[in-house]
Amino acid sequence: MSHPVDVHVGKRLKQIRTLRRLSQTDVARKLELSFQQIQKYEVGSNRVAASRLFELSQILDVPPAYFFEGLHDNANAAPSEDPGMDIVNALAAIQDEAIKSRIKTFIEDVSGLTVAKRG
Repeated sequence: MSHPVDVHVGKRLKQIRTLRRLSQTDVARKLELSFQQIQKYEVGSNRVAASRLFELSQILDVPPAYFFEGLHDNANAAPSEDPGMDIVNALAAIQDEAIKSRIKTFIEDVSGLTVAKRG
């Protein structure tokens, strides 16, 4: 049985990897691992060591704390109740890159990320 923290970290890894439009293979190559290892991280069946988590944060351009954000908020939530992942999956399914880019810009504008990037 996977520990809930490992499952949460794995979900966050999958979320940011998908948002960055990287495949499991892309990330695995940068870490000199197999894509199967990334799969195991993402489902929480294998724990991500602190050093590996740091490497992932550099590759994915997020602070290491990103992987733990919302941990207490989602402690009792079922995996299907994560609207963030629903959005990520829906965005990844869009084939038209121009539309995908416009939606991404819209989300950044609404969330305030566009202003933060400029500032």
